[in-house]
Formats: sequence, C-alpha cells, structure tokens
Amino acid sequence: MHQSDWLLWLLHGKLGVSDYNNALKVGYDPETESYPSWLVSQPFSYLLPTVKPPGTPIESIKEDMRKQFGFPKDCVVCTGTTDSIAAFLAAGATLPGKAVTSLGSTLAIKLLSTYRIEDSRFGVYSHRLDDKWLVGGASNTGGAVLRQIFTDDQLELLSQQINPLVASTLDYYPLPANGERFPIADPNMQPRLHPRPENDVHYLHGILESIARIEAKAFGLLKELGATEVEEVYTAGGGAKNEAWRKIRERVLGIPVRRAEHTEAAYGAALLALKGACQ
Repeated sequence: MHQSDWLLWLLHGKLGVSDYNNALKVGYDPETESYPSWLVSQPFSYLLPTVKPPGTPIESIKEDMRKQFGFPKDCVVCTGTTDSIAAFLAAGATLPGKAVTSLGSTLAIKLLSTYRIEDSRFGVYSHRLDDKWLVGGASNTGGAVLRQIFTDDQLELLSQQINPLVASTLDYYPLPANGERFPIADPNMQPRLHPRPENDVHYLHGILESIARIEAKAFGLLKELGATEVEEVYTAGGGAKNEAWRKIRERVLGIPVRRAEHTEAAYGAALLALKGACQ
C-alpha cells in the first residue's frame, strides 16, 4: 500500500485499493489500465492493489471512524492522488495548455497536455488526469541558488527596485551545484553566475531573468517532445510571492503568468473528493 492507500484503508476498511497516480510508481500503466505482464507473472503480484481513477468512490466511512470524528452518515471515501498532483489540482489548471510552475528550492513544472510524454533523458514523465496527461519535469535551478547569494530580506528589498519590463543583458545558468537534469540533461554542468556586476539589483535581475529563460526553455522542450503548447502558467511555491519575478517571467514566456490562488495539496484533495461525491 502507498501511504494514501493506507490512510484511506483506515477510513473505509477495504484492503487493496489504490489510484492510478500513486500506482504509477509500482509499474501500473494508466494508458492501458493494467500492470505489465512481467509484473503480473511475479509470485508477489497478488499483493498489487486494484487501481481506480483518482476521486472514485470506494466505500462509506467505517462506523467507528464516523462516530470518532463526527462525520455525517452519508460520508463516502474516495481514491486519492499524489501530493504534487493534488497541489496542481488546487491551482485550478483544468484545460490543456494550462501549467503550474512551482518555484521552491528547485523549478518544477507541470503542464496539462492532450498527449502523453515520456523521456527518461530529461526525467520527463506523465501522470494521467481523466482523459488528459499531466506532463512534468524539474530543473535544479530555483530558490536554493538565490538563498546561497541573498538573504530573504535582501531578495525582497532588491526585487522592489527591479524594472521587470526591461530585459537584463546578463546571461547566467543559476545552479546550486554541478549538474542539471531538465531542460538540459548534463550531470556535469557547472553553474554560471559570473560576471557579477557591482550593483546587486542588476545582479538579482540577471539571475531572475536567467531562471525565467530556463523555464521558457523547459516549456519549449515539452512542446518539442509532443506536449500541448503552454498557454498560461499558475505559480506556486515561495517564489510566487515575488511580483517583479512574475512580471519578468510573463515577459520572457510571452503568456499570462498568475499566482495560484490555492496551492495546498489538501485543497486539491478536497476538490477531488467533491468530484467523487458528485458521481
């Protein structure tokens, strides 16, 4: 059982039920809706869970759990999903071409696509979402690099002095250490953060713009691999609070970039449960 399967089992008491997002990591193919034959032929295959779409009603909540936590009598437990997909659902991106970029310590992107994309060279793979595919990849650039150079207070103060409508002439490839995976697959790639101008505002501007270019290159690569072209980006993570960076990214990407109103995985899971309850 995956962690979410175990937690749900405590609520509904039905062993061996999972969803096709969690089950992807144990070999389940969400396109054919089956486990591969080599896996089914293993002596332990009887342990593999039955797989259903995320948000599928499983069973009413157990009576002891219902009484313990005060749930209503008609409360139904549904299959879940992974935390990152729940966070994507929370952002409200529901149409092909919509994407969520998470600006945390790294830069992770998820794009809703009509087509499934898999490319192990870049660590790109797809999760199924109903009749669409959530294509994802992650770069090693991101907030961890900024934290190596600036404090949070400096980032806030310097960002306020940046003119996001003017392109920076500085060309960096910010990485916290050697190695990149997406959109360039090079385990030996070295960070490029020089020359450093005397003015820290210009330096930060150059770094933020360079990360935005990496994001643009990442979406470009997904398109080259066959994914639906990105049309709008919602932003999650700590970097979503930086308005100057949002405007820089919007200019570099050439499409609307918004801060996601909701980013908590719990909110996305609640939306999934609501969908299941309405079935």
